[in-house]
Amino acid sequence: MPLRSVIAGCGGFLPPNVLDNDALAAKFGLDTSDAWIRERSGIRQRHLAGPGESATSMGAEAARRALAQAGVEASEVDAVICATSTPDNAFPSTGAHIQAALGVTRGFAFDLSAACTGFIYALSVADAMIRAGQARCVLVIGTEVYSRILDWTDRSTCVLFGDGAGAVLLRAEEGGNRGVLSTHLHADGTQAGILYVEGTTGPLRMAGKEVFRQAVNKLSSAVDEALVANGLAKGDVNWLVPHQANIRIIDAMGRKLGLSPDRVVKTVDRHANTSAASVPLALAEAVGDGRIRKDDLVLLEAIGGGLTWGAALVRF
Repeated sequence: MPLRSVIAGCGGFLPPNVLDNDALAAKFGLDTSDAWIRERSGIRQRHLAGPGESATSMGAEAARRALAQAGVEASEVDAVICATSTPDNAFPSTGAHIQAALGVTRGFAFDLSAACTGFIYALSVADAMIRAGQARCVLVIGTEVYSRILDWTDRSTCVLFGDGAGAVLLRAEEGGNRGVLSTHLHADGTQAGILYVEGTTGPLRMAGKEVFRQAVNKLSSAVDEALVANGLAKGDVNWLVPHQANIRIIDAMGRKLGLSPDRVVKTVDRHANTSAASVPLALAEAVGDGRIRKDDLVLLEAIGGGLTWGAALVRF
């Protein structure tokens, strides 16, 4: 029977240091306000990593929580795939550091960079490996420390991002209709100039209006592609777990699917944009509080620098 990649556990971690919009403006001397930030993004606060926190430490803690929810020991994991644009080192990979921190003693580990779409890309790679029989138990992690690549004098970008990590544990199962149904990945390098990081250490630069215009069109296309590929209709989707970049983009995608607002998982107000960590963080929250249940059909989508974008359909 064919192998399927089932999400057996989810976990998230947010650093304890929280700055609301007013505190952020005061700390960095920004000419902005809570009302200005909320109106344009829906964000009211974000978590920022402290001196002792890193992509590795946050990713490892999110992974531990995913393992605990799944009831799986680190010794059973045979692959760690880490999506990050803010690795702790050029090499070894953050994935390898997380593997060591968890005490995973077999298999392989590596990083994948696709900006805010990184988790969708990593999920796709993990799913393909499981279907091909290369792995049976895979940790897929998104972890980001964007606070270390931001220009804190640029109010148009620095107010939008936060730090954190999310993880899922994928396990191989034979047959059935649960698991990752399909993933759909895209990139357009000709649009690299609208969202990028200068050099390798920053700062981040973004043409916000153009990114917004591209986001709605490209995400809508990826969502349609995922539904058509599986012979499903919009009404079949139980939950949308979108990239948490901007409340207006999130709401537009919810309306496109005809979902009521309470069927769209939203964390952007509390987490801000945590890039590759945003989808697994939102997923971990919705699974953890019982909103997403067994047999629910969940649509994941994201867009990020590259441009990269993609969608995944998952049956829980």
